[in-house]
Amino acid sequence: MECYVLIGAGSAVFTRGLLADLIAHGDAAEVRLVDPNPSALQTAHGLAQKMIAQTGAPLTVKASTDRRELLRGATVVICTVGVGGRRAWEQDVFIPRAHGIYVPVGDTVGPGGSSRSIRMIPAMIAIARDVVDLAPDVLFFNYSNPMAPICQAIRQETGANVIGLCHGVLHVMHYLAEQLHISAGDMHVSHAGYNHLTWLTAISHKDVDLFPAMRQLGAKIIAQTPTHPDHNRFSWELFDQVGAFPAVLDRHVTEFYPQFFRTGAYYGMTLGVDAFSFEGTIAGGDHEYSDMQRDALSSELLPNHMFVRESGEHEQVVEIVSALRRGSGVEYAVNIPNQGTVPDLPAHAIVEVPARMEYNGVVPVQQPVLGPACGGMLASRYAWVDAIVYAAIHRDRDAFRHALIIDGYVDSLPQAQTLGDALWQHTTRYIDA
Repeated sequence: MECYVLIGAGSAVFTRGLLADLIAHGDAAEVRLVDPNPSALQTAHGLAQKMIAQTGAPLTVKASTDRRELLRGATVVICTVGVGGRRAWEQDVFIPRAHGIYVPVGDTVGPGGSSRSIRMIPAMIAIARDVVDLAPDVLFFNYSNPMAPICQAIRQETGANVIGLCHGVLHVMHYLAEQLHISAGDMHVSHAGYNHLTWLTAISHKDVDLFPAMRQLGAKIIAQTPTHPDHNRFSWELFDQVGAFPAVLDRHVTEFYPQFFRTGAYYGMTLGVDAFSFEGTIAGGDHEYSDMQRDALSSELLPNHMFVRESGEHEQVVEIVSALRRGSGVEYAVNIPNQGTVPDLPAHAIVEVPARMEYNGVVPVQQPVLGPACGGMLASRYAWVDAIVYAAIHRDRDAFRHALIIDGYVDSLPQAQTLGDALWQHTTRYIDA
């Protein structure tokens, strides 16, 4: 029987999704919920208990604020940690805004990704050390952002065989299937890159190359005036220019191109404001959590939609665990050390690539050279990862400022100093708390 330990269970949306998937899967399992915030843990625990009781699923649930109490005997550990939560995330975006830098997400790259890395990496290394100590043979998955710096730091400092998961590639497959009026289940994708900028280099449907149809569709989207964020015009322009399609669409992809978007200007709109509203994302998360807290703590039955399998970060982990146990050979997108899988990216870099789930573990599928248009532009991203991992591990303020410069959003060395000071003061207080 699997024993799932979910660290960061206060992210009740993920907890609900994982429980819904386990209920749908039907096998007996134990679920252990960990969160240092007692109130958030109470919500997650109450929600899990109600979902299990209402369905009669063969699941048991435990909860604790102390992860070491629940790690021993685990077979699967899943991290969805967000140090500081949405309140810290807000400042990762709002502080750069005060310096004229606008982004729609701010959790992967850019000044926000740098700030988030500083407080996330020490926490995730500490978790990984406990996993290695108490459950060394566990399947260890990370969903927390920024994915590449966290996974690189964990492996470098602890040796833990952490696997990064994100539903971005799957999300884009569904997006393209909807745009092309085909079934996503019959698609096959070759892809390689950096989480939230992964290049789909070959896409077929029932062995038919989809790129010709995509070029026709892309030309129509690019020609549309006025454009709308839902059109993902920049992603289609990139596809037209470089011959590969980027995951995960404009909301994330624009953040990798500060030379075009640092001031937020986006086809007559402003990123994070009226295009992919950041305030809307935060408000939506607060509202959804409030609803889950109400449902978890009320005496009423949970609504039926709580048990529906929905798209989201959780959506493949139960299937991946099952595939690994069976050695099914099914392919999923994973974030793992490159080690030559993508020939023109650094060997130690964390890359997002397809991998087969085999008895002996996750086996990456060899990818072709990305080339200068796709692979070359990622070079500075991986240099930034090395710099920000060093800054986080050594708590080095100068290295943090150097990472901001490599990242490309600051427009001068003085701005790197002033913005760096403001972000450093903001994010390090969560380490000291």
